[in-house]
Amino acid sequence: MKHLYETVAEEIAARMEQGVYRPGERLPGVRRLSQQLNVSVSTALEAYRLLEDQGRIQARARSGYYVGSFQRQAVTEPGMSDPPAIPSRVTGQSLTRQILRAAKDPYQVNLGSSVPLPEFFPTRALQQAANSVVRLHGKRCFDAEEPLGNPELRRQIAKRMVALQCAAGPDDIVITHGARDGVRLALRAVCQPGDVVAIESPTFYGLLQVIESCGMQALEIPTHPRDGISLEALQLAIEQWPIKACLLIPNYNNPLGSCMPDERKQALAALLEQHDIPLVEDDVYGDLGFAAKRPSVAKAWSRQGNALYCSSFAKTLAPGLRVGWLVPGRYMAQVENLKYMQHQATPTLNQLIVAQLLEQGGYDRYLRQVRQEYARNVARMVKAVSLLFPDGTRMTQPEGGFALWVELPQGVDAMELHRRASLEGIIVAPGPLFSATQKKYGNFIRLSCAVPWSDRLEKALKKLGEMVRALMP
Repeated sequence: MKHLYETVAEEIAARMEQGVYRPGERLPGVRRLSQQLNVSVSTALEAYRLLEDQGRIQARARSGYYVGSFQRQAVTEPGMSDPPAIPSRVTGQSLTRQILRAAKDPYQVNLGSSVPLPEFFPTRALQQAANSVVRLHGKRCFDAEEPLGNPELRRQIAKRMVALQCAAGPDDIVITHGARDGVRLALRAVCQPGDVVAIESPTFYGLLQVIESCGMQALEIPTHPRDGISLEALQLAIEQWPIKACLLIPNYNNPLGSCMPDERKQALAALLEQHDIPLVEDDVYGDLGFAAKRPSVAKAWSRQGNALYCSSFAKTLAPGLRVGWLVPGRYMAQVENLKYMQHQATPTLNQLIVAQLLEQGGYDRYLRQVRQEYARNVARMVKAVSLLFPDGTRMTQPEGGFALWVELPQGVDAMELHRRASLEGIIVAPGPLFSATQKKYGNFIRLSCAVPWSDRLEKALKKLGEMVRALMP
Protein backbone atom coordinates (compact mmCIF):
# COMPACT_ATOMS: atom_id res chain seq x y z
CA MET A 1 0.00 0.00 0.00
CA LYS A 2 1.36 3.41 -1.01
CA HIS A 3 2.00 5.91 1.81
CA LEU A 4 0.53 9.42 1.60
CA TYR A 5 3.99 11.06 1.50
CA GLU A 6 4.83 8.94 -1.58
CA THR A 7 1.70 10.23 -3.35
CA VAL A 8 2.69 13.79 -2.43
CA ALA A 9 6.23 13.20 -3.74
CA GLU A 10 4.81 11.90 -7.04
CA GLU A 11 2.63 15.00 -7.38
CA ILE A 12 5.61 17.31 -6.82
CA ALA A 13 7.69 15.28 -9.30
CA ALA A 14 4.90 15.58 -11.89
CA ARG A 15 4.90 19.35 -11.47
CA MET A 16 8.67 19.40 -12.03
CA GLU A 17 8.28 17.36 -15.21
CA GLN A 18 5.53 19.73 -16.43
CA GLY A 19 7.86 22.70 -15.89
CA VAL A 20 5.85 24.22 -13.04
CA TYR A 21 8.99 23.98 -10.93
CA ARG A 22 12.14 24.40 -13.04
CA PRO A 23 15.69 23.15 -12.42
CA GLY A 24 17.40 25.24 -9.75
CA GLU A 25 14.12 26.88 -8.61
CA ARG A 26 13.16 27.05 -4.93
CA LEU A 27 10.23 24.84 -3.95
CA PRO A 28 7.45 25.92 -1.56
CA GLY A 29 8.39 25.73 2.11
CA VAL A 30 7.31 22.65 4.05
CA ARG A 31 4.53 24.48 5.90
CA ARG A 32 3.28 26.16 2.74
CA LEU A 33 3.30 22.85 0.85
CA SER A 34 1.30 21.18 3.62
CA GLN A 35 -1.32 23.91 3.32
CA GLN A 36 -1.42 23.73 -0.50
CA LEU A 37 -1.93 19.97 -0.53
CA ASN A 38 -3.92 19.72 2.71
CA VAL A 39 -1.50 17.32 4.36
CA SER A 40 0.40 17.45 7.62
CA VAL A 41 3.78 19.19 7.91
CA SER A 42 5.42 15.85 8.66
CA THR A 43 3.93 14.31 5.48
CA ALA A 44 5.20 17.24 3.39
CA LEU A 45 8.64 16.90 4.97
CA GLU A 46 8.75 13.15 4.29
CA ALA A 47 7.79 13.79 0.65
CA TYR A 48 10.67 16.25 0.26
CA ARG A 49 13.08 13.82 1.92
CA LEU A 50 12.00 11.06 -0.46
CA LEU A 51 12.61 13.32 -3.47
CA GLU A 52 15.96 14.30 -1.99
CA ASP A 53 16.95 10.63 -1.59
CA GLN A 54 16.00 10.11 -5.24
CA GLY A 55 18.31 12.97 -6.23
CA ARG A 56 15.48 15.04 -7.68
CA ILE A 57 15.75 17.94 -5.25
CA GLN A 58 18.45 19.37 -2.99
CA ALA A 59 18.18 20.75 0.53
CA ARG A 60 20.12 23.94 1.28
CA ALA A 61 20.87 24.91 4.86
CA ARG A 62 18.64 27.73 6.15
CA SER A 63 17.23 28.20 2.65
CA GLY A 64 14.85 25.32 1.86
CA TYR A 65 14.45 22.79 -0.94
CA TYR A 66 15.37 23.37 -4.59
CA VAL A 67 14.67 21.48 -7.80
CA GLY A 68 17.74 19.52 -8.86
CA SER A 69 19.73 20.86 -11.80
CA PHE A 70 19.61 17.47 -13.51
CA GLN A 71 16.29 16.16 -14.76
CA ARG A 72 16.16 13.10 -17.02
CA GLN A 73 14.91 14.01 -20.48
CA ALA A 74 12.90 12.04 -23.01
CA VAL A 75 15.70 10.85 -25.29
CA THR A 76 16.58 7.38 -26.59
CA GLU A 77 19.60 5.70 -25.02
CA PRO A 78 22.02 3.35 -26.79
CA GLY A 79 21.44 -0.33 -26.13
CA MET A 80 23.65 -2.90 -24.42
CA SER A 81 27.08 -3.03 -26.07
CA ASP A 82 28.12 -6.11 -28.05
CA PRO A 83 31.93 -6.34 -28.05
CA PRO A 84 34.07 -9.21 -29.39
CA ALA A 85 33.86 -12.25 -27.13
CA ILE A 86 37.58 -13.08 -27.18
CA PRO A 87 40.60 -11.57 -25.39
CA SER A 88 42.78 -9.26 -27.46
CA ARG A 89 45.93 -7.21 -27.24
CA VAL A 90 45.32 -3.48 -26.86
CA THR A 91 46.35 -1.71 -30.07
CA GLY A 92 46.17 1.69 -31.74
CA GLN A 93 46.75 3.82 -28.65
CA SER A 94 49.15 6.10 -30.56
CA LEU A 95 46.06 7.63 -32.17
CA THR A 96 44.76 8.44 -28.69
CA ARG A 97 47.92 10.40 -27.94
CA GLN A 98 47.59 12.38 -31.17
CA ILE A 99 44.03 13.38 -30.30
CA LEU A 100 44.98 14.32 -26.76
CA ARG A 101 47.75 16.60 -28.02
CA ALA A 102 45.30 18.34 -30.35
CA ALA A 103 42.86 18.81 -27.48
CA LYS A 104 45.39 20.99 -25.61
CA ASP A 105 45.19 23.68 -28.30
CA PRO A 106 43.55 26.71 -26.58
CA TYR A 107 41.97 27.81 -29.86
CA GLN A 108 39.95 24.58 -30.15
CA VAL A 109 36.50 23.98 -28.68
CA ASN A 110 37.58 21.02 -26.58
CA LEU A 111 34.73 18.52 -26.27
CA GLY A 112 37.12 15.57 -26.33
CA SER A 113 38.89 15.90 -22.98
CA SER A 114 38.57 13.39 -20.15
CA VAL A 115 39.32 16.02 -17.49
CA PRO A 116 37.52 19.29 -16.67
CA LEU A 117 38.76 22.48 -18.24
CA PRO A 118 40.57 24.86 -15.83
CA GLU A 119 37.48 27.04 -15.41
CA PHE A 120 36.02 24.30 -13.18
CA PHE A 121 39.02 24.06 -10.81
CA PRO A 122 38.73 25.59 -7.30
CA THR A 123 41.73 27.80 -8.06
CA ARG A 124 41.28 30.19 -5.16
CA ALA A 125 40.85 27.40 -2.61
CA LEU A 126 43.94 25.64 -3.99
CA GLN A 127 45.99 28.84 -3.77
CA GLN A 128 44.89 29.49 -0.20
CA ALA A 129 45.67 25.90 0.80
CA ALA A 130 49.09 26.09 -0.86
CA ASN A 131 49.96 29.31 0.96
CA SER A 132 48.74 27.87 4.26
CA VAL A 133 50.73 24.63 4.09
CA VAL A 134 53.91 26.43 3.03
CA ARG A 135 53.62 28.75 6.05
CA LEU A 136 52.78 25.85 8.35
CA HIS A 137 55.25 23.22 7.15
CA GLY A 138 58.05 25.29 5.63
CA LYS A 139 60.92 23.20 4.27
CA ARG A 140 58.98 19.98 4.74
CA CYS A 141 56.82 20.91 1.72
CA PHE A 142 59.81 20.44 -0.57
CA ASP A 143 61.35 17.37 1.05
CA ALA A 144 60.85 13.89 -0.38
CA GLU A 145 57.87 12.05 1.09
CA GLU A 146 57.94 8.36 1.91
CA PRO A 147 56.90 6.21 -1.10
CA LEU A 148 53.61 5.09 0.48
CA GLY A 149 52.52 8.70 0.90
CA ASN A 150 51.99 11.48 3.40
CA PRO A 151 50.59 10.08 6.69
CA GLU A 152 48.16 12.97 7.22
CA LEU A 153 46.70 12.62 3.72
CA ARG A 154 46.29 8.88 4.21
CA ARG A 155 44.47 9.54 7.49
CA GLN A 156 42.05 11.92 5.78
CA ILE A 157 41.42 9.43 2.97
CA ALA A 158 40.88 6.66 5.53
CA LYS A 159 38.03 8.71 7.03
CA ARG A 160 36.39 8.92 3.61
CA MET A 161 36.82 5.18 3.06
CA VAL A 162 35.08 4.46 6.36
CA ALA A 163 32.17 6.63 5.18
CA LEU A 164 32.00 4.35 2.12
CA GLN A 165 31.65 1.30 4.41
CA CYS A 166 35.22 0.20 3.67
CA ALA A 167 37.31 -0.69 6.71
CA ALA A 168 40.64 0.89 5.78
CA GLY A 169 43.13 2.60 8.08
CA PRO A 170 45.95 4.95 7.05
CA ASP A 171 48.37 2.03 6.82
CA ASP A 172 46.07 0.30 4.29
CA ILE A 173 46.36 3.19 1.80
CA VAL A 174 49.02 3.95 -0.80
CA ILE A 175 49.26 7.42 -2.37
CA THR A 176 49.78 7.26 -6.15
CA HIS A 177 50.40 9.53 -9.14
CA GLY A 178 46.70 9.71 -9.95
CA ALA A 179 44.29 6.82 -10.39
CA ARG A 180 46.01 5.50 -13.49
CA ASP A 181 49.21 4.87 -11.52
CA GLY A 182 47.09 3.12 -8.89
CA VAL A 183 45.45 0.92 -11.54
CA ARG A 184 48.87 0.03 -12.94
CA LEU A 185 50.17 -0.95 -9.49
CA ALA A 186 47.02 -2.96 -8.82
CA LEU A 187 47.18 -4.89 -12.11
CA ARG A 188 50.89 -5.63 -11.71
CA ALA A 189 50.22 -6.87 -8.17
CA VAL A 190 47.63 -9.44 -9.27
CA CYS A 191 48.53 -10.25 -12.92
CA GLN A 192 51.44 -11.16 -15.15
CA PRO A 193 52.16 -10.07 -18.74
CA GLY A 194 49.90 -11.98 -21.11
CA ASP A 195 47.12 -12.43 -18.53
CA VAL A 196 43.50 -11.72 -19.43
CA VAL A 197 41.79 -8.72 -17.78
CA ALA A 198 38.00 -8.36 -18.06
CA ILE A 199 36.82 -4.79 -18.72
CA GLU A 200 33.61 -2.91 -19.47
CA SER A 201 32.94 -2.13 -23.12
CA PRO A 202 33.24 0.67 -23.97
CA THR A 203 35.77 1.79 -21.38
CA PHE A 204 38.12 4.71 -20.78
CA TYR A 205 41.10 4.66 -23.15
CA GLY A 206 43.41 5.53 -20.22
CA LEU A 207 42.67 2.11 -18.70
CA LEU A 208 43.32 0.47 -22.07
CA GLN A 209 46.70 2.21 -22.14
CA VAL A 210 47.53 0.77 -18.72
CA ILE A 211 46.62 -2.75 -19.87
CA GLU A 212 48.78 -2.24 -22.97
CA SER A 213 51.75 -0.97 -20.93
CA CYS A 214 51.52 -4.04 -18.67
CA GLY A 215 51.54 -6.40 -21.66
CA MET A 216 48.15 -7.89 -20.75
CA GLN A 217 45.11 -8.82 -22.81
CA ALA A 218 41.70 -7.14 -22.57
CA LEU A 219 38.44 -9.08 -22.64
CA GLU A 220 35.57 -6.67 -23.33
CA ILE A 221 32.28 -7.48 -21.60
CA PRO A 222 28.85 -6.17 -22.74
CA THR A 223 27.83 -3.14 -20.70
CA HIS A 224 24.51 -1.35 -20.25
CA PRO A 225 24.54 2.47 -20.54
CA ARG A 226 22.70 2.90 -17.25
CA ASP A 227 23.31 -0.19 -15.08
CA GLY A 228 26.90 -1.03 -16.03
CA ILE A 229 28.59 -4.32 -16.87
CA SER A 230 26.45 -7.36 -17.64
CA LEU A 231 27.03 -9.82 -14.80
CA GLU A 232 25.49 -12.59 -16.89
CA ALA A 233 28.02 -12.00 -19.68
CA LEU A 234 30.83 -11.73 -17.14
CA GLN A 235 29.81 -15.10 -15.65
CA LEU A 236 29.96 -16.72 -19.10
CA ALA A 237 33.34 -15.13 -19.78
CA ILE A 238 34.73 -16.43 -16.48
CA GLU A 239 33.61 -19.94 -17.41
CA GLN A 240 35.24 -19.68 -20.84
CA TRP A 241 38.46 -17.73 -20.30
CA PRO A 242 41.28 -17.67 -17.67
CA ILE A 243 40.45 -14.19 -16.35
CA LYS A 244 43.02 -13.02 -13.81
CA ALA A 245 41.45 -9.67 -12.88
CA CYS A 246 38.39 -7.51 -13.53
CA LEU A 247 39.02 -3.78 -14.11
CA LEU A 248 35.84 -1.69 -13.80
CA ILE A 249 34.48 1.84 -13.27
CA PRO A 250 31.21 0.99 -11.46
CA ASN A 251 30.30 4.62 -10.68
CA TYR A 252 29.68 6.91 -13.68
CA ASN A 253 31.74 4.90 -16.13
CA ASN A 254 33.73 6.84 -18.71
CA PRO A 255 32.40 7.12 -21.43
CA LEU A 256 28.93 5.72 -20.68
CA GLY A 257 28.20 7.41 -17.38
CA SER A 258 26.59 4.16 -16.16
CA CYS A 259 26.28 3.55 -12.41
CA MET A 260 25.78 0.02 -11.08
CA PRO A 261 22.93 -0.32 -8.57
CA ASP A 262 23.86 -1.54 -5.10
CA GLU A 263 22.43 -5.02 -5.62
CA ARG A 264 24.54 -5.49 -8.76
CA LYS A 265 27.68 -4.27 -7.02
CA GLN A 266 27.03 -6.78 -4.28
CA ALA A 267 26.45 -9.53 -6.84
CA LEU A 268 29.62 -8.52 -8.69
CA ALA A 269 31.72 -8.79 -5.52
CA ALA A 270 30.21 -12.20 -4.71
CA LEU A 271 30.77 -13.52 -8.26
CA LEU A 272 34.43 -12.51 -8.33
CA GLU A 273 35.11 -13.84 -4.85
CA GLN A 274 33.45 -17.14 -5.79
CA HIS A 275 36.04 -17.51 -8.56
CA ASP A 276 38.90 -15.85 -6.61
CA ILE A 277 39.29 -13.11 -9.23
CA PRO A 278 40.60 -9.73 -8.00
CA LEU A 279 38.50 -6.64 -8.70
CA VAL A 280 40.38 -3.46 -9.58
CA GLU A 281 37.79 -0.73 -8.94
CA ASP A 282 38.40 2.71 -10.46
CA ASP A 283 36.19 5.21 -8.62
CA VAL A 284 37.50 8.56 -9.88
CA TYR A 285 33.98 9.82 -10.69
CA GLY A 286 32.22 8.56 -7.55
CA ASP A 287 32.27 11.99 -5.87
CA LEU A 288 30.64 13.65 -8.89
CA GLY A 289 27.10 12.27 -8.65
CA PHE A 290 24.23 14.70 -9.11
CA ALA A 291 22.08 13.18 -6.35
CA ALA A 292 22.37 14.12 -2.70
CA LYS A 293 23.55 10.63 -1.78
CA ARG A 294 26.94 9.43 -3.01
CA PRO A 295 26.83 6.00 -4.71
CA SER A 296 28.32 3.03 -2.88
CA VAL A 297 31.49 1.24 -3.95
CA ALA A 298 31.84 -2.43 -4.87
CA LYS A 299 34.71 -2.81 -2.40
CA ALA A 300 32.21 -2.33 0.44
CA TRP A 301 30.89 -5.85 -0.33
CA SER A 302 34.31 -7.48 -0.57
CA ARG A 303 34.55 -10.05 2.22
CA GLN A 304 37.88 -11.67 1.27
CA GLY A 305 39.92 -8.52 0.58
CA ASN A 306 40.28 -9.21 -3.14
CA ALA A 307 39.01 -5.75 -4.21
CA LEU A 308 41.69 -3.16 -4.97
CA TYR A 309 40.15 0.31 -4.84
CA CYS A 310 41.65 3.19 -6.87
CA SER A 311 40.69 6.85 -6.99
CA SER A 312 42.19 10.31 -7.35
CA PHE A 313 41.52 14.04 -7.18
CA ALA A 314 42.34 14.56 -10.88
CA LYS A 315 38.69 14.71 -11.99
CA THR A 316 37.62 16.84 -9.04
CA LEU A 317 40.24 19.24 -7.62
CA ALA A 318 42.73 19.49 -10.50
CA PRO A 319 44.49 17.02 -12.82
CA GLY A 320 47.85 18.75 -12.37
CA LEU A 321 48.06 17.72 -8.71
CA ARG A 322 48.52 14.06 -9.72
CA VAL A 323 47.34 12.86 -6.31
CA GLY A 324 45.53 9.54 -6.24
CA TRP A 325 45.33 6.57 -3.91
CA LEU A 326 45.05 2.82 -3.84
CA VAL A 327 43.55 0.56 -1.17
CA PRO A 328 45.00 -2.86 -2.14
CA GLY A 329 43.22 -5.08 0.39
CA ARG A 330 44.98 -8.40 0.81
CA TYR A 331 47.48 -7.44 -1.90
CA MET A 332 49.11 -4.71 0.19
CA ALA A 333 52.47 -6.50 0.42
CA GLN A 334 52.73 -6.89 -3.37
CA VAL A 335 51.74 -3.26 -4.00
CA GLU A 336 54.11 -1.98 -1.33
CA ASN A 337 56.97 -3.92 -2.91
CA LEU A 338 56.17 -2.55 -6.37
CA LYS A 339 55.88 0.99 -5.00
CA TYR A 340 59.27 0.81 -3.30
CA MET A 341 60.90 -0.68 -6.42
CA GLN A 342 59.73 2.21 -8.60
CA HIS A 343 60.54 4.64 -5.74
CA GLN A 344 58.17 7.21 -7.14
CA ALA A 345 56.64 9.30 -4.39
CA THR A 346 53.94 11.86 -5.14
CA PRO A 347 55.21 15.46 -4.56
CA THR A 348 54.93 16.37 -0.88
CA LEU A 349 53.49 19.84 -1.42
CA ASN A 350 50.61 18.48 -3.51
CA GLN A 351 49.77 15.90 -0.87
CA LEU A 352 49.77 18.50 1.90
CA ILE A 353 47.49 20.79 -0.14
CA VAL A 354 44.95 18.02 -0.63
CA ALA A 355 45.17 16.96 3.03
CA GLN A 356 44.47 20.55 4.09
CA LEU A 357 41.41 20.83 1.83
CA LEU A 358 40.05 17.53 3.11
CA GLU A 359 40.61 18.35 6.76
CA GLN A 360 39.09 21.83 6.65
CA GLY A 361 36.10 20.91 4.48
CA GLY A 362 37.15 22.84 1.37
CA TYR A 363 36.96 19.75 -0.80
CA ASP A 364 33.36 18.94 0.11
CA ARG A 365 32.28 22.58 -0.24
CA TYR A 366 33.74 22.59 -3.74
CA LEU A 367 32.03 19.29 -4.61
CA ARG A 368 28.62 20.64 -3.65
CA GLN A 369 29.11 23.49 -6.10
CA VAL A 370 30.75 21.70 -9.02
CA ARG A 371 28.35 18.74 -9.03
CA GLN A 372 25.49 21.12 -9.78
CA GLU A 373 27.53 22.82 -12.52
CA TYR A 374 28.13 19.46 -14.19
CA ALA A 375 24.47 18.50 -13.77
CA ARG A 376 23.40 21.70 -15.54
CA ASN A 377 25.91 21.19 -18.32
CA VAL A 378 24.93 17.56 -18.89
CA ALA A 379 21.26 18.56 -19.13
CA ARG A 380 22.13 21.37 -21.55
CA MET A 381 24.31 19.10 -23.68
CA VAL A 382 21.63 16.40 -23.88
CA LYS A 383 19.06 18.99 -24.93
CA ALA A 384 21.40 20.60 -27.49
CA VAL A 385 22.38 17.29 -29.09
CA SER A 386 18.75 16.15 -29.26
CA LEU A 387 17.83 19.40 -31.07
CA LEU A 388 20.88 19.89 -33.30
CA PHE A 389 21.83 16.35 -34.34
CA PRO A 390 19.83 14.36 -36.91
CA ASP A 391 17.09 11.83 -36.23
CA GLY A 392 18.51 8.44 -35.28
CA THR A 393 20.97 9.95 -32.79
CA ARG A 394 20.90 8.27 -29.39
CA MET A 395 22.71 9.26 -26.21
CA THR A 396 23.18 8.42 -22.57
CA GLN A 397 21.90 10.54 -19.69
CA PRO A 398 24.51 10.13 -16.96
CA GLU A 399 23.52 11.05 -13.42
CA GLY A 400 27.10 11.83 -12.46
CA GLY A 401 30.44 12.76 -13.99
CA PHE A 402 30.63 14.81 -17.17
CA ALA A 403 30.90 12.38 -20.10
CA LEU A 404 28.13 12.04 -22.69
CA TRP A 405 28.20 8.95 -24.97
CA VAL A 406 26.50 9.66 -28.29
CA GLU A 407 25.47 7.03 -30.85
CA LEU A 408 25.29 8.62 -34.30
CA PRO A 409 23.02 7.33 -37.08
CA GLN A 410 24.19 4.15 -38.82
CA GLY A 411 26.82 4.76 -41.47
CA VAL A 412 28.32 7.87 -39.88
CA ASP A 413 32.10 7.42 -39.46
CA ALA A 414 33.17 8.88 -36.09
CA MET A 415 36.84 8.98 -37.12
CA GLU A 416 35.99 11.03 -40.22
CA LEU A 417 33.76 13.25 -38.10
CA HIS A 418 36.70 13.82 -35.74
CA ARG A 419 38.95 14.71 -38.67
CA ARG A 420 36.49 17.18 -40.17
CA ALA A 421 35.61 18.70 -36.81
CA SER A 422 39.26 19.26 -35.88
CA LEU A 423 39.71 21.26 -39.10
CA GLU A 424 36.88 23.50 -37.84
CA GLY A 425 38.48 23.93 -34.41
CA ILE A 426 36.29 21.35 -32.62
CA ILE A 427 37.69 18.31 -30.80
CA VAL A 428 35.58 15.22 -30.06
CA ALA A 429 36.63 11.77 -28.86
CA PRO A 430 35.67 9.17 -31.51
CA GLY A 431 34.17 5.90 -30.27
CA PRO A 432 36.88 3.49 -31.51
CA LEU A 433 39.27 4.91 -28.88
CA PHE A 434 37.15 3.23 -26.21
CA SER A 435 37.63 -0.34 -27.49
CA ALA A 436 40.72 -2.51 -27.12
CA THR A 437 41.37 -2.96 -30.85
CA GLN A 438 39.65 0.26 -32.03
CA LYS A 439 37.36 -1.84 -34.23
CA LYS A 440 34.15 -1.11 -32.31
CA TYR A 441 31.94 1.96 -31.83
CA GLY A 442 32.67 3.35 -35.29
CA ASN A 443 29.55 5.54 -35.16
CA PHE A 444 29.92 6.78 -31.56
CA ILE A 445 31.54 9.84 -30.02
CA ARG A 446 32.13 10.97 -26.45
CA LEU A 447 31.45 14.60 -25.59
CA SER A 448 32.81 16.26 -22.47
CA CYS A 449 30.31 18.37 -20.53
CA ALA A 450 33.08 19.87 -18.33
CA VAL A 451 33.24 22.83 -20.70
CA PRO A 452 31.96 26.33 -19.81
CA TRP A 453 28.67 26.95 -21.59
CA SER A 454 28.87 29.75 -24.14
CA ASP A 455 27.62 30.94 -27.54
CA ARG A 456 30.85 29.55 -29.02
CA LEU A 457 30.09 26.11 -27.61
CA GLU A 458 26.51 26.16 -28.92
CA LYS A 459 27.77 27.14 -32.38
CA ALA A 460 30.27 24.27 -32.24
CA LEU A 461 27.49 21.79 -31.40
CA LYS A 462 25.37 23.14 -34.24
CA LYS A 463 28.34 22.73 -36.61
CA LEU A 464 28.88 19.16 -35.37
CA GLY A 465 25.24 18.35 -36.08
CA GLU A 466 25.62 19.66 -39.62
CA MET A 467 28.74 17.53 -40.15
CA VAL A 468 26.93 14.43 -38.90
CA ARG A 469 24.16 15.05 -41.43
CA ALA A 470 26.74 15.48 -44.21
CA LEU A 471 28.30 12.11 -43.30
CA MET A 472 25.01 10.18 -43.35
CA PRO A 473 24.79 7.70 -46.26
